[in-house]
Amino acid sequence: MIKIVAKEKTTLLLLLTSAGYSRVKVKQLTKYRAISVNELPVARPDHGLLPGDVIGIRSEKEMIGVDQHYKGLEIVHEDADIIVINKPAGLLTIASETEKVKTAYYRLTAYLNKQVKERRFNVKERIFIVHRLDQGTSGLLVFARNEMAKRALQDAWSESEKRYAVIVEGVPRKKKGQVESYLYESKAFRVYSKSFDDGEGKYAVTEYEVVKEGDEYARLDINLMTGRKNQIRVHMADIGHPVAGDKKYGAQTDPLGRLALHACYLVFPHPVTGKRMEFTLEMPVRFNAIFQKKTSGKV
Repeated sequence: MIKIVAKEKTTLLLLLTSAGYSRVKVKQLTKYRAISVNELPVARPDHGLLPGDVIGIRSEKEMIGVDQHYKGLEIVHEDADIIVINKPAGLLTIASETEKVKTAYYRLTAYLNKQVKERRFNVKERIFIVHRLDQGTSGLLVFARNEMAKRALQDAWSESEKRYAVIVEGVPRKKKGQVESYLYESKAFRVYSKSFDDGEGKYAVTEYEVVKEGDEYARLDINLMTGRKNQIRVHMADIGHPVAGDKKYGAQTDPLGRLALHACYLVFPHPVTGKRMEFTLEMPVRFNAIFQKKTSGKV
């Protein structure tokens, strides 16, 4: 492993390019998590550095067997205070009464403790829930690595920006709009809307825009103004266009074999530095494929 010590405040990209690495090479190294700062892997070339930070660069030989997809988890960003992952559809965020292991929380904890063991530290890592994604939803999910970071993230979560890509049944006549309602949850854990608040509802606002149309489906860009349980799913059903694959809220078809909902964009202030953290994920391939062939049956 090659080690470089930062002598001044800079970024990873600037330091390594000045050391002879090309911009393309730095991006490749961060993409495959071959670079660490103070023994923590980093995933962004623009990662900030302070004087004294130790940058480690692993060779291709050293990277053999290192997998950034730890049992189905793709680590998008990692630092001393937060971890951002790309959660696959079908995986719970945290444990339920019936499932304790097949969760993002469990797998991420195992990943971190594997790192600790490899470094021979006599400690155990713990992560903290900041927000959640439905089991059927894929995309950006943030965890905190300490209680201070968790509190700071949750206190500032109203400042975050959250966008989703969603495939709905049919094509909304109104191509751009906003859905507002008060959300309630029944004893059977089904969320439903009311246009008025009787004192127990949670106000919810969802902005949407149609960005692609097909014969039977449309892809919408969703801007989540509030973060309520099942909010997008309920609001899409409210306008008569349920999320494809969402049988719980009225969908009649399942063209992708999964809930067609993907958390693709997230912005929030870093809990310690206050820096604007911005993350974007590509659209799942099948979200576009559904418009490239007949939309009947699975693709």
